Amino acid sequence: MFKKKFLYLLLVLCVPFVSGAQAGSELFARANGLYKQEKYQEAAQLYEQLLANGETASKVYYNLGNAYYRTAEYPKALLNYERARKLAPADEDIAVNIGFAVQHITDQITPVQEFFLDRWWKSVILFLPSGTFAALGVTGVIAGFTLLAIYLFVAEIRWKKIAFYSGLLVIISGLLFVFLAGRQTSYLERTDTGIVFAGTVNVKSGPKDSFKTLFVIHEGLKVDIMCRADGWLEVGLPNGNQGWIPAASVEVI
Repeated sequence: MFKKKFLYLLLVLCVPFVSGAQAGSELFARANGLYKQEKYQEAAQLYEQLLANGETASKVYYNLGNAYYRTAEYPKALLNYERARKLAPADEDIAVNIGFAVQHITDQITPVQEFFLDRWWKSVILFLPSGTFAALGVTGVIAGFTLLAIYLFVAEIRWKKIAFYSGLLVIISGLLFVFLAGRQTSYLERTDTGIVFAGTVNVKSGPKDSFKTLFVIHEGLKVDIMCRADGWLEVGLPNGNQGWIPAASVEVI
C-alpha cells in the first residue's frame, strides 16, 4: 500500500513537468510548421513565445535566428545565432549561419579564432543541464559517504578497502559534477558580449557624449563588453579597437 501511494505521489508531482514539456514541444512543432510554410514572421513570434516561457534550448535560438535571417533582420538573426552558439559552441551549422549573416552587416571585421581548448571546455560544461550536473553531484556525495559508512562497519579487509576507495572516488566524482554545474551557471550568466542594435553608433573615448568620437560602428556588429558605467559600455571590437557606446545601443548575448 505504501509503495502504491508513493508511486501515485511521484506521478502527480511529475505531471506538471510532463505537461509543460509537451506544451513546449507542441509550440516548437507549430513554429517549425510555420517556418516550413515560409511564414517566417509568425514562426519567429512562436519561437519568441517559447523563449518567454523559459525555453532556452540552442535549437530554439537557432531556428529563431533562421526566421529572422529569412526576413532580412540580420542583427536579430546574429543575436539569436550567437545565443545558440553560447549553448552549443561546437555546432558547425550555427557557425556557418553566423558566417552567412555577418556578410549582410556593414562592419566586416574578422574576429580572432577561438582557441580549441576554450571550445572543448565549453562543450564539457554544457554536456548536461546544470540541474542534472547538480543532481549527480549531490547523489554522488551522498553515495560516497554511504560507502565510507559501510567501510566503518564491515569487518572483512577486502570489503573495507573496496568501500573506502570506492567512497572516495564517488565523492570526488560528485564534487566534480557540482563544480561543473557551478561553472555552467556562471558561463550562461555572463553578459560580456553583445550585438549592436542601433543603425549607427559613435564610439567615444569616454562614457559621455561630450567625449571625442574615435570611430563609428553599425548594427549587427558583435562587441566584447569590458566595463559598464552610468548607462555606457566600454566595448572591444574583434580588431582590437576599444571605446565607449551607449548601453541602449547593444543587446547582450
